Amino acid sequence: QVQLVESGGGLVQPGGSLRLSCAASGSIVSINSMGWYRQAPGKERELVASITSGGSTNYADSVKGRFTISRDNAKNTVYVQMNSLKPEDTAVYYCNGRFQVLFKSGVNDYWGQGTQVTVSS
Repeated sequence: QVQLVESGGGLVQPGGSLRLSCAASGSIVSINSMGWYRQAPGKERELVASITSGGSTNYADSVKGRFTISRDNAKNTVYVQMNSLKPEDTAVYYCNGRFQVLFKSGVNDYWGQGTQVTVSS
């Protein structure tokens, strides 16, 4: 069993900053990758940023230069620092993890419950 718990969402003005955290716990053997996705009303869930076990990062074009993903492997935690926020960034942000876990073969996909980010005046 794996749990992903997000924190750090909230209301922020345009141009402001927010830092989201996601802590994974449970019978994790190794982390393949972790990342952040978001879903706005009426839109599909989309990748925001991801980071692999090797440290490679990937960002949505819409957030490049504004968002930075990082991790603390000792804590099984991933972060995304979101700067210069725009109203278009308003969405529910979901943490994603791809893990090898005890007693299961291969890599398994897990999701957090989501945290609301609202950017408005």
